[in-house]
Amino acid sequence: MPTAPDPASSPRTGSPSPTPSRRTVLATGTALGGALVAGGAAVPAQAAAPAAAAAAPVAVYSPADSWNTVLDDADLHWQKLPKTWYEGPYLGNGRLGSGVYAEPGAETTAIRFNVQHSEVQDHRPEYGSLFGLARLPIGHFTLEPAGTITGIDWRMRLRTAELQGTVTTSAGTLTLRAFIQSTGDVLAVEVIPSAGERDFRWVFHPAEAISPRAAFKPLPDGYTGNPPAVVEQHGGASAAVQPLLGGGQHVTAWRERARGAKRTLYATVAHSHPRNTARERALRTVTVASALPYTLLSAPHRAWWDRFYRKSFLSLPDARLQRFYWIQLYKTASAARKDAPVMATSGPWLEPTPWPNTWWNLNVQLEYWLIHGSNHLELDAVTRALSEFRDQLSREVAAPYRADSAGIPRTTDPQLVNGAAVADGGYGVGIPGQDPPTPEVGNLTWALHNVWLSYRHTMDRSILRDTLFPLLRKAVNYYLHFLAPGADGKLHLPATFSPEYGVNAPDCNYDLMLLRWGCRTLLDSARELGVRDPLTARWEEVLARLTPYPVDENGYMIGAGVPFAKSHRHYSHMLAVYPLYEVTGSTDEERALIEKSLAHWVGFEGALQGYTFTGAASMSALLGKGEDALKYLGQLMSRFIQANTMYKESGPVIETPLSAAQSLHDMVCQSWGGTIRVFPALPAAWQELTVHDFRTQGAFLLSAVREGGRTRWVRLTSEAGAPCVVRHGIEGAIEVRDGHGRPLGHEELAGGSVRIRLRKGDSALITAAGDRPDLTVRPVTANEPAPSWGLPA
Repeated sequence: MPTAPDPASSPRTGSPSPTPSRRTVLATGTALGGALVAGGAAVPAQAAAPAAAAAAPVAVYSPADSWNTVLDDADLHWQKLPKTWYEGPYLGNGRLGSGVYAEPGAETTAIRFNVQHSEVQDHRPEYGSLFGLARLPIGHFTLEPAGTITGIDWRMRLRTAELQGTVTTSAGTLTLRAFIQSTGDVLAVEVIPSAGERDFRWVFHPAEAISPRAAFKPLPDGYTGNPPAVVEQHGGASAAVQPLLGGGQHVTAWRERARGAKRTLYATVAHSHPRNTARERALRTVTVASALPYTLLSAPHRAWWDRFYRKSFLSLPDARLQRFYWIQLYKTASAARKDAPVMATSGPWLEPTPWPNTWWNLNVQLEYWLIHGSNHLELDAVTRALSEFRDQLSREVAAPYRADSAGIPRTTDPQLVNGAAVADGGYGVGIPGQDPPTPEVGNLTWALHNVWLSYRHTMDRSILRDTLFPLLRKAVNYYLHFLAPGADGKLHLPATFSPEYGVNAPDCNYDLMLLRWGCRTLLDSARELGVRDPLTARWEEVLARLTPYPVDENGYMIGAGVPFAKSHRHYSHMLAVYPLYEVTGSTDEERALIEKSLAHWVGFEGALQGYTFTGAASMSALLGKGEDALKYLGQLMSRFIQANTMYKESGPVIETPLSAAQSLHDMVCQSWGGTIRVFPALPAAWQELTVHDFRTQGAFLLSAVREGGRTRWVRLTSEAGAPCVVRHGIEGAIEVRDGHGRPLGHEELAGGSVRIRLRKGDSALITAAGDRPDLTVRPVTANEPAPSWGLPA
């Protein structure tokens, strides 16, 4: 996590029918003809009914479209002009990003459309990752009406990823809609002016190409900003060409086209290094895009978003949280793509920040957790980047260890390069005898836990074989160079750094917890892959002899001799609890330790920040404390989340709202330790809940419905044929049926779990004995009204 500066859909656009539509489905052999009805559209469910009931017609009541219902309900609204990035709409595709708000200092005369790009960076590694390799601001367009702005009415349409609305001025109105291509790099803004606003104009303002950190920290010796951009004309297109002192360029190209009363701005950004090829690419992109009217250009974009959302479904009776959740899915898909750079601290939307690059001691990990449960592994840039730039990970450790070790510093650019070690410019991995002030050795191992999650949620052996195992082996090897026996016969680590606490400590819990998880995962992976690794005995020795985690009367310490004794936002000292699930409260002693450590951590006010409360919510969910989890999320919402669901500390940071979506996942489903837990930590107020195609470890797709405070049915579909153990939460005797309605063999286990044999592609429906529930995916009714996100009147 960045350290704070000194003294952070469907192509249709109409609203859903206000009343449910009635459809009758004739079942033949299954309760719903072998399908789970989702808003009237059949999706595979393979839910079963007894043969005796197979011929009976089944009446199904459902909304016209469940996804569009929840998405339209989650739209953000603005009836007051947003004045900052934390208030306004945002568009993006993992690379190109635009935030929309009033032009600072000219709020009544211009509206800003930022233009930023996650690939645009400097290339002077001698000044470090936060100056010489920093992301660079590009610029912004201003929409300048003929009259004075007197009002707005905007709507961020989630299901089409499109801003729509009007700007009212003293001279008339501007009706606009805007999007950033989901699969291209074009911002398109269509404006229809009234007669009095025919003379509105667009103006591009290039930004100074200097690290945003320059506004917060002293410049390194010799560092200067890049020369100013030069605006060129190329026929009907314009290009702002920004040369870079480190070689290469980035170019913003744009063109406005008029078609009848409609005027459409098309804009794009290209970056090249070390060659100067960005100009040609940017002009070509904007020329091709501008040949199409807005509606045609947006058609594939809308189709992409429709497919995206329909990969999973969640509805819960807290209207504000349900809307927040769907906005986070929109935000993640706007900020992430597998082949795009790993998200920097503010995603693609670069704003003034002391943290203009990618942070690996918490931010990256939290940013990507929600892609697993929501079934969006197509956004997993972490696995791709760690694999693609693996050679760089060995370069980040000292030369004597590069042959067999790897690490990742606190900050890097998109190619995982840290650059030179300049004052307060980022930290490399610790070197004995030459340790920097804060040797964060565990960052790579923690990042590889994300890769492990991607493997476990897909059971894709190529992730395990090609990326996780070889890189985790090197990350653990680095620890092994410094692990040494003590007088007690246990293995100990020298002083390392628990992120952000401010004090180095031997046997630092951050590192001990990650090292134990790493050795256990290497042993499990070697068995799964059939690998006879010569280090097997060493990993087993570490598990047997590693010193216990340091604890005191208040719970987990920072490390040996260093108690947790001050307000601290980071839960690096508790990773064994969450997210590693190495300590789970399986015994009374463990549970008491978790509860004591959690209460002590959040009991220090002063330095707590937003992700403190998402971590506390997820740890509470682990303990089955749904009320506590909801309480922590409530504090997050009331104290930290901004009007548009963004988050800020001393600058913009995107990970906290995204990790709050994962906290909701943890309340709805957990699948650690080989058991799928359905609705493990719901507060009493959540009597109704629907989840569909939620992805779990073991590569299962889970659908389940809670009605009247009890679980009615659970369906699991296996994508990999992995062992299936599920704690279903259905009271009393149960039935388990296959996709054809036939009884399915199963073994009931202690604690309300059941083991089911499922081959790849098979599914199982679990219900109470004799129950034949309605297998419909539909939104649940909110317990009470709540305001929309944005700035509604």
